[in-house]
Amino acid sequence: MQLLDKLAVLADAAKYDASCASSGAGKRDSLGKGGGVGSTGGMGICHSYTPDGRCVSLLKILLTNFCIYDCVYCVNRVSSNVRRARFATDEVVRLTLDFYKRNYIEGLFLSSGIIRSGDYTMEQLVEVARSLREDHQFRGYIHLKTIPEASPELLAAAGRYADRLSINVELPTDAGLQALAPQKSAAGIRDAMGELRWRIDESKQDRKTARKRKGRAPPAFAQAGQSTQMIVGADGADDRAVLDSSVALYDGYRMRRVYYSAFSPIPDASAALPLKAPPLLREHRLYQADWLLRFYEFGVDEIAPRGADGSATMLDLEIDPKLAWALRHPEFFPVDLNRAPREHLLRVPGLGTRNVKRVLASRRHAALRLGDLARLRAPLAKLLPFVQLLDHHPRDALDRPDALRARLAPPPRQADLFG
Repeated sequence: MQLLDKLAVLADAAKYDASCASSGAGKRDSLGKGGGVGSTGGMGICHSYTPDGRCVSLLKILLTNFCIYDCVYCVNRVSSNVRRARFATDEVVRLTLDFYKRNYIEGLFLSSGIIRSGDYTMEQLVEVARSLREDHQFRGYIHLKTIPEASPELLAAAGRYADRLSINVELPTDAGLQALAPQKSAAGIRDAMGELRWRIDESKQDRKTARKRKGRAPPAFAQAGQSTQMIVGADGADDRAVLDSSVALYDGYRMRRVYYSAFSPIPDASAALPLKAPPLLREHRLYQADWLLRFYEFGVDEIAPRGADGSATMLDLEIDPKLAWALRHPEFFPVDLNRAPREHLLRVPGLGTRNVKRVLASRRHAALRLGDLARLRAPLAKLLPFVQLLDHHPRDALDRPDALRARLAPPPRQADLFG
């Protein structure tokens, strides 16, 4: 098979993995004279955003879509009737360098189906990263998808060369994984995540100690941390179960990101899978809820409270979870923007973390008025019913949450529901 044909097959096969953002990656210093190739200072290409807003492009491919596993939700499972292809490691290296030199990409996201064994596959992935770093002095961003079954020595080697490592948790619950991917082990996945966390923490501590002693810092281990992805809608897990799993991953393994990927129906699907994909808005609401958990001091019980009967808890598709919480708790509002503490301001619909900082800074100098909100570029229609200022009070809007919801929640578009 020609190289471009392989690229077409393996770039398309990689599109189901969402966990390829490059946030958290630092710049790598060039080695020796003449510098290195690639930098994260700014057909198979995905776009990701760094924390300062820069858009970076990554070559996103699989090493191969052959796989010895038969996970029923995966299009590349061993029993799937799809066109197969496999790159040699030097072909991936050459593609990465060629794409970079043409200014198409700034880094590489490399995953793979499992061939022969976890160790054999991981060796191939590590060899690509090693060759780029050592043979070609590539200093761009590298994200390697890690094989949970791989030996600790191979995980250690991967972290020396890659900026970020990720191990997919696959599904929100152990029961879902056992039902749809019985060849995979939830305990094994967690053990591998724990191994990565330990090595990342140890590396940070060693580098911190070296800086204090003004010695030469050792190489960083996966300096952009680790991430994971779970498929949403392939099993019966509700949104509360998804968010509970995410909190456990953030707290237990210090994940930089948990990515949510809406299940996509595949050819010749098992009867165990749903016949159609979940609404795309479900994935979007989960990302919004994830943001509230990480940056807005919300708890899972507040975002997706369990009913008294223990029935499935799903996020509201019509409104974002922050607005949904506000409408369930009108007694919390209005929030006085001139007096409320930061934790209260973070709960105001339409007020993001950046604008909360601006409000706190501005009110030190003068009391805020309605005209000051316009300069925040905040969505005033959503914000005003929940706040009060010297010259604004929401009157009785909060006494009629149903009417307020109808005013603030436009009906979802067909494309949002069904893609």
